[in-house]
Amino acid sequence: MAKATINTVAMRAGVSRGTVDRVLNQRPHVKPDIYEKVIRAMKELDYIPPNEKQAKALGLTLPALEHFRIGILLSSERGHFRSEIMRGIEDAREYLHAYSVEILIEECESDLPSDTLEHIQGLLARNVAGLAICAREHSTIAAKINELQAQGIPVVTYNSDVSGCKRLFFVGQDLVRSGRVAGDLMSKFLDPKDHLLITVGNPEFHAHRLRLQGFCERLYESGFHGESLRIIETYNDYSLTYQKVFDVLREDPTLRGIYMANQSITGCADAIRDTGRQGQLSVIGHDLSNETRRLLQSREIDLIISQNLHQQSYRSLIILQEYLQKHITPQREDSTIDIICSENIAGRT
Repeated sequence: MAKATINTVAMRAGVSRGTVDRVLNQRPHVKPDIYEKVIRAMKELDYIPPNEKQAKALGLTLPALEHFRIGILLSSERGHFRSEIMRGIEDAREYLHAYSVEILIEECESDLPSDTLEHIQGLLARNVAGLAICAREHSTIAAKINELQAQGIPVVTYNSDVSGCKRLFFVGQDLVRSGRVAGDLMSKFLDPKDHLLITVGNPEFHAHRLRLQGFCERLYESGFHGESLRIIETYNDYSLTYQKVFDVLREDPTLRGIYMANQSITGCADAIRDTGRQGQLSVIGHDLSNETRRLLQSREIDLIISQNLHQQSYRSLIILQEYLQKHITPQREDSTIDIICSENIAGRT
């Protein structure tokens, strides 16, 4: 028998889908006899409300749920990125407790594929039914995801995708589009002949590479040329970012813009200050953190392209639970791309 839905309950009760939704969420303006018809239809169809609170309010009994484990693998990134990802995990853990779902966490110490594979194996050894992972792109990781899919263990990637694999879903920003937004903004600040520095964390991460791709695509469309662009890799390290940006600023007094596709924006801002170039450069970066908030407010950087890191880890775990427990196949989710400056930063997290 097919799983009952709001639509099938509405058909059985002879009411609209909206009426069933009002009953389900305990909203007003439902006549008592209609309310009873909807509840009776739910019971006849063995309808399962989305959560325990709703079931209890309606006098329905949720079926006994089998306890299972979901594993989530964290990348080696720390700071604001890690704290927001952990906040999403803890919120998911609290929500999924009622569904008898246990969340297990493994943390990578490096970006090496061998480290990622070792921690994936560690989660599998603890009998997880599904995995959420954030990892650099590598053929061995894609092969492992395909192997797990063949074994019936779904994998959701979050924040940074792994191409060429049969993962269940990716939860994250449209990274090419976010890079294009940054490129479009930068093209409004600079002339196509101006020199521009691009810093990336690690191009072997899908997220970093796609941001760079989108940014350069939009610049080329705006008339910029490759000889005006300089790309450096800083691996999200403050000291490396500071030194490399400092050196480029010393070497090229004609530099007019910096695009930070990585996490170490503080290192870039400090290098600009220490070379006496404040107010002479347009600086655009990604992700709103305590540090980028401070830099926006002090006008040391111009714009931040933000993403919801909390939602990425949270949704990846919820999607796995819904797929494993309710057999719900995830559908495309469009993530927002927010442009933040010193004037609209208030109240943002």
